[in-house]
Parts: sequence; structure tokens; C-alpha cells
Amino acid sequence: MESKYFRRENQITVSLISTIIILIAYIIWVYNRHIADSPETLNDLQFWGRSFLILIPVMIVAQIVIHIIFAIINKIITRQDIPSKTDEMGQLIELKSLRISRWVQSVFFILAMAALAMNYEIWVMFVLLIASCFMSTIVESLAQIYYYRKGV
Repeated sequence: MESKYFRRENQITVSLISTIIILIAYIIWVYNRHIADSPETLNDLQFWGRSFLILIPVMIVAQIVIHIIFAIINKIITRQDIPSKTDEMGQLIELKSLRISRWVQSVFFILAMAALAMNYEIWVMFVLLIASCFMSTIVESLAQIYYYRKGV
């Protein structure tokens, strides 16, 4: 039973680390490709729309590939499959961490709207919206790891 939760923690940790790496790589790519040459791009709404629409499939595909690689490596090392079903405790942990994640996302959304209300540049709002997505994902993963270790 304990090893099942340990494997789930490892899967969450891999997801957390990959999310952070993908985010950093994407920020560096966008900055070097678009913003470094022309900082006025930050106020271009079309740029932000394209950035979001490119980021979403990049994250999805990268996460799928990383989870497949993790499952293969896990199978080779432990000779066991990753549990496909979650028990009641796992579901409760997911629900509690999801609730925390949504609160974080809501706070960032309110900050983004406050930035608009206080007449900040438009790019501040978009940076806060992107940050809300990633911070909520990171906080959700950290909460899951915490609850798996501490218990509910």
C-alpha cells in the first residue's frame, strides 16, 4: 500500500518538475524570439493571443510524452505498472489539492483584473494570467505531495 502512494508521489514530482522546466523553456523561447528584439511586442494583444494558443498544445504534448517516458522507466525499474485507479484517499487528496489550486488561480485572476483597473500595462495582466495557470498547477502538485505524505 505504501509503495503505491510512493509511486504516485513520484509521478506527481515528475509532473511538477516537467511543468517548471517547460514553463522556463517556453519563457526563454518567447523572450528570445519575440520580446528581446522588440519590447513593444509586450503591448500587442495578438502576440499574447498567439502565445497562449501555442503554449497550451506545447504543454499538453510535452506532459503526455513525459508521462509516457516516466511510465516506461517506472516499469523497467520497479517491474510494476502505475496504478490506473485511484482509491478513496487518493480521490480526497486530489479534491483537496484541486480546491487549493483553484483558490490560487482565483487570487491571480483578481490580481490580473486589479492590474487593469489600476491602469498598468496590458502585458502585466497577461503575465499574471499565465502565472495563474502555472502557479495553480505547481501549488496543486505540492499540495498533493504534502497530503500523500501527511495524510488527509
